[in-house]
Amino acid sequence: MSSNTIEIIQGLAQAAANAYDGVQDENFAPDGVAKKTGLKREEGHLINDKRVMDGFSVKFYGNMLCIKYQGEVKLKEVYAGKFEGDMDRMLNEIKKFLQKEYKTITGKSVALTKEGESNILVQSTSRVRTWVQAQQHYKIGGIDKIESDTPNRDVTRKFLEQFSDKRPSNEEIKKGANKK
Repeated sequence: MSSNTIEIIQGLAQAAANAYDGVQDENFAPDGVAKKTGLKREEGHLINDKRVMDGFSVKFYGNMLCIKYQGEVKLKEVYAGKFEGDMDRMLNEIKKFLQKEYKTITGKSVALTKEGESNILVQSTSRVRTWVQAQQHYKIGGIDKIESDTPNRDVTRKFLEQFSDKRPSNEEIKKGANKK
């Protein structure tokens, strides 16, 4: 893996880590600057208003980044008709935050290209509580397809060669004697 690839992944991972709950308030931010990630929990007053539980995480595999959003939603939001578009906008806001924070951390920019459609799952735990889980895959610019250092196919082939049709030398039962 090239050093450029490691730097990009570490920068994006740090950008995601900088989105912890409370960073949107300048009193809790380490540098005293409030950061807006685009999540619903940033709206309203921190203590007086009802807290909305939502957040996101990132996952890396190869040259891809998966942004996963999870949050609490109301059923009337789901049935309003534009819920899928709202989730796409939320994922896009998170992507923009990651890119902006990456630029702040490293001084460089990173391109995140959307791959495919978002996957949205809404689950109801009761008549009151409903949760949404949405994920979107992005291709990370500047990272080529990562090749493995170990040839997995050779390892698999060698393992399977151990189980050939040859009979062990110490076997005394004739072939087919156990069949009825």
